[in-house]
Amino acid sequence: MQERLQKILSARGIASRRKAEEYITQGLVKVNGVVASLGQKADPDTDKIEVDGKVLQARNAMLYYLMNKPAGVVTSNIERRAPEKSTLTGQIIRDLLPKHLQGKVFPIGRLDKESEGLLLFSNDGVLAYRLTHPKFEHEKEYAVTVEQPISERALDKMRKGMMIKGEKTKPAQVRKTGTNTFTIILTEGKNRQIRRMCQKVGNPVISLKRVRIMTLHDFRLKPGQLRPLTDAERTQLLAAVGL
Repeated sequence: MQERLQKILSARGIASRRKAEEYITQGLVKVNGVVASLGQKADPDTDKIEVDGKVLQARNAMLYYLMNKPAGVVTSNIERRAPEKSTLTGQIIRDLLPKHLQGKVFPIGRLDKESEGLLLFSNDGVLAYRLTHPKFEHEKEYAVTVEQPISERALDKMRKGMMIKGEKTKPAQVRKTGTNTFTIILTEGKNRQIRRMCQKVGNPVISLKRVRIMTLHDFRLKPGQLRPLTDAERTQLLAAVGL
């Protein structure tokens, strides 16, 4: 589908629309090898678009994968060095990727070592920014099991927001699912946030699993298993984040 060039560049995170217009008027943008003009349209999936000599990758050529991260694996995509130079110990998420994807896709967001659940991999930097920056407030849902029976009073504190390390968490959607279990939907991702919240109400986490990232969920995906997004999943996710 054809769109104005400044809209395409803005959507890909290259520049704001105003800055993109400046690039076009300065002759820095080409479409299929020809210098573009202001107001020109192009199809980002079929036309070759260059910005200052760098070719803009078509979104339909980008890669999107979903993994069920097992507990005990560190969310790191850093290539291991020689053992005597490496600071990484134990298994890392890169180890679970097939060789042909290592270094080509990267985890979007993090799950701490003890946690499990859905983790998205891609080479789409704009999607990564939209999903991880708290200003966009995109939802991620977690299933939590704690040591002791969880009270409504404790859950209500999580709903309203809590002070964690000098910062107040955003309000969250919390639903009790059992004596010691509940689900929580966050629109931010502070370091070990759910574990710190539970610790603050005096009920430490036993297990923590991410079960949904925005529009993505898959209860059949086994721990350590990786699969590409379907076309429908990709379309739905990109639309949900405004891409």
